[in-house]
Amino acid sequence: MIVVVDNRELVTSGYKSLFGTEGVSSAGFGVDEFRDWVESASATDISSVEAFLLGDFPERSSFTRLVRSRSSAPLIALAEAKALNSTLDLFAAGIDDVVAKPVHVKEILARVGAIRRRDVAVDRGRTVVDEICVFSDGRDAEVAGEPMVLPRRERRILEYLVANKGRRVSKQQLFSAIYGIFDENVEENVIESHISKLRKKLKMRLGYDPVSSKRYLGYGIGV
Repeated sequence: MIVVVDNRELVTSGYKSLFGTEGVSSAGFGVDEFRDWVESASATDISSVEAFLLGDFPERSSFTRLVRSRSSAPLIALAEAKALNSTLDLFAAGIDDVVAKPVHVKEILARVGAIRRRDVAVDRGRTVVDEICVFSDGRDAEVAGEPMVLPRRERRILEYLVANKGRRVSKQQLFSAIYGIFDENVEENVIESHISKLRKKLKMRLGYDPVSSKRYLGYGIGV
């Protein structure tokens, strides 16, 4: 899930719609609302955030300390216009990347992937777990050396599991990452259906089920 912070509802709702067209869940906050949410949100909700996209507001340089107290997800600032000094100030404050508007959401997602890859082993923009490779540029995952075309929800689940390889994630974390933490129109149990279908397809391709599950602990790949 991508969290967008801006006092202009037109900005937050616009990016939420654009991310939705790419099959990526997102949530929009005003500045004060976001501050309250970060300080009070559960660890599960915070861990479902893949990146924070900060619009142009006076307090955003100071927000890095607030966010970093709860999350290590990438922080990306949107710049209304190119200005060297303000860009340098943002980097000095701890922002991971600065992008000038207008920018396509696919580029934002690619930059998020690039930042996240700094901390994981990658080869030409891909993250690998055994015989499964997922890409940060929107390409279909490769399983056993061949592309695997998946419905977008199943692909997002696979990408999320691979991004969190080596540790378990709960059904609630997966739901928040795929549908967003404020989507009340979808039952949480729908995740079980998506995972069941994904596991069957992976097992058919690999000859075994790479997704481990334990009651109360959640799902994982490479655990």
